[in-house]
Parts: sequence; C-alpha cells; structure tokens
Amino acid sequence: MPIDLTSESVSLGTGPPTREELLVYYPPKFTWDHDLGLLKRDRALQQRYNEWSVGIKQEYGTMVSYLLKHRLQWGKPDTISVLLSAHREADLRAYSERQGVSEDSEVPAPQYFTRDIPSKYISIIQNDWPYSVPVDIEHTLIWTKVPIYHPGIVDPSIAARIAQDGIWGFTGLTSPPPSPSTLSSCLPALSEWGVTEDKMIVSPKGTPEEEVLVEKVGVEVNEFVKRRWNEDEWETAWFVNPPRLQSIPDLAHIHVFARQKTTRA
Repeated sequence: MPIDLTSESVSLGTGPPTREELLVYYPPKFTWDHDLGLLKRDRALQQRYNEWSVGIKQEYGTMVSYLLKHRLQWGKPDTISVLLSAHREADLRAYSERQGVSEDSEVPAPQYFTRDIPSKYISIIQNDWPYSVPVDIEHTLIWTKVPIYHPGIVDPSIAARIAQDGIWGFTGLTSPPPSPSTLSSCLPALSEWGVTEDKMIVSPKGTPEEEVLVEKVGVEVNEFVKRRWNEDEWETAWFVNPPRLQSIPDLAHIHVFARQKTTRA
C-alpha cells in the first residue's frame, strides 16, 4: 500500500528537495492559470536554498563555478537532479541526432540561442529549487553558453521594454493563457515576499508594429520548446528573465513549466 505523505513519513532535508518534501513541506502557492511572470519560490524553500548555497560557495567559490564545474553537463542528460522528469527525451543525444549533429562535431557556436542550437552548447536540467507550482508541473531550465538576447533580434525601438519585461510564450495550450486580469488572484501568494499591486511594474501594450517585434525576439526559444515538448503531449509556459533579474547574470537560461496533458484531471 502507498505510504501517506506526512511530516512523520517524510523527513525534512537540507539540500535540494525531493518531490515528497515539496508535497509535504512546500505546498504550491501558484496554479497553472497564474501569470508566470509573477512566479516565485516558496519563502521557506528560498531560506533553505540560501543556507545550502553558503556551503556550495565555500566549496566552489561562486554559484557560477558550481554550475560550470558540477551541475551543468553540457550536451548530456541530467543525471544529478532528484526531481526526475517524465519527458521521454531525457538524453540530449537524441536531440542532436535529429539535428544531424554528432557529439564530436566541430560546430561553431551561434551568435545567439536558436531552435537548431547544437546540444553541446546547452544543458537541460530540472530546477533543483523549483518555483511554488503543483508537482505535476515540471520546472525545467535550459542553460546556454550563448546569449538569448542579442542586437540581431532585439530592435532598438523595443530594447527598453525587453530590458524591463523579458520574453515569454506558451505552447500546446488547450485553454487561453493567463491574462493580466488574474493579477489580483496572485497577490495572496506574493504577500510573503512583500509584493503588492502598487509595486508591480507592467509595461503598457505597444503598437501593433512593436508587438510584432517583441514576439520576434522569442521566436527561436518558442520553436525550440515546441520541438522538445511535443504539443500533442505537453503544454508549456516559458519565460526568460530580463538581464537585470537573472539569478546568474553570467549564464543565460530559459525557464520552462511543462505539464503532460495526460496528467490533467
């Protein structure tokens, strides 16, 4: 018989949390329908991360060094995370084969992230410290050795907006994406972070021409996500923080929240 998940049956650790710990000690504060730009980690889990990172920095010097020397396995599957993915294509070699690129190929790095980026320049891993979302939603990170934002795709007329908002998108959705009208429903979950409606900064909608340019910035990321998370099987919401909000400024990364359609009630 399955064991009931309680504080008595699930011990509370100190490193990256297990799925069972997330269920018992860090229940989700956000739902799939919330604005993904507002998502945050559980405050208690953030404190646990802060304490864990002290030891990591003592061992590796910096979080960037930890990522580069240990956590990120460029072009290889994620074998470190305790939060396993249900994605059948965990091995990046399959992705490379579809692109006609072998692991040993001397393929030059693209100027910026593209849908066809060789796997040797990316590391797709589960977020060891996921945001406060239901456990059936996988929080995946796509780390990349090349920039995501680049002058070649960010028109000067929208540069300030991209710097403020970042980029985001959705794939495989069976219902409309969240809208700004859901903001009020997120505020209770954000209260522990001191976030209130008057503190929110939201860029006004631009002209039709500007909206096209904004969408263009995220096209390559969106197409990559669509290819990896089959839209017949998965629905995803993804975003890239603006540079000023990136947790590791020296490494670009994409957040992907993916949910299998078969797991929906």
